[in-house]
Amino acid sequence: MTKPKMAREMIAATLDAGVPCAYVLGDAVYGADSGLRRMLEARHQPYVLGVRSTHYMRRGGERWFEGTSPEELAGELRRKKDWVCHTAGEGAKGPRLYDWARIRRPWTSEQGFESWLLIRRKRSPSAEKTYYLAFAPPGSTLAELAAAAGLRWAVEECFERAKDDLGLDHCEARSWHGWHRHMTLCMAALAFLSRLSADLRRTAWSKPNERSPDRTIAA
Repeated sequence: MTKPKMAREMIAATLDAGVPCAYVLGDAVYGADSGLRRMLEARHQPYVLGVRSTHYMRRGGERWFEGTSPEELAGELRRKKDWVCHTAGEGAKGPRLYDWARIRRPWTSEQGFESWLLIRRKRSPSAEKTYYLAFAPPGSTLAELAAAAGLRWAVEECFERAKDDLGLDHCEARSWHGWHRHMTLCMAALAFLSRLSADLRRTAWSKPNERSPDRTIAA
């Protein structure tokens, strides 16, 4: 079973259970899977999924049958005002700032959901670009899509912590049930530890600093 197929089944089960989800996020492995995208669109579930620069796309409109790619479409953005600086969330050294642009894809769903090609560009001489396919509620702003795409950084941090502290990637199971149980237990333990850590920080911040000098002034 491929990763995208597993993702389709797990996401569908999660949505069927009524778990709230603002956006489904994923890298290019999942963004390239049309089955996953179609499933989410049929459910009117917003997503921001990465795609490679060479991902095959149709231009749409009067040039429907003409093939293109995210890299080619991004290269047609010539004006400075096509790019806007937005944060992709907080990093270790403060806000992670990038230039962002989006190109509307020429179709919408029955509920008015919009399809976009979202482009992130580094604010450095390399100007390296990252591409996403986005399916968003009507009226979603570029800042909202950039923020959603940026959440993958926090997700990756969670996975790294689960791998380092809880052995998420130390599974040698050869069956679906074995793998699923290992992942479920690791993620449950991570959720418990994250909540415990947050509670401890909250308690520590609420206590007065006992080493601080007494600020009362004797009359």
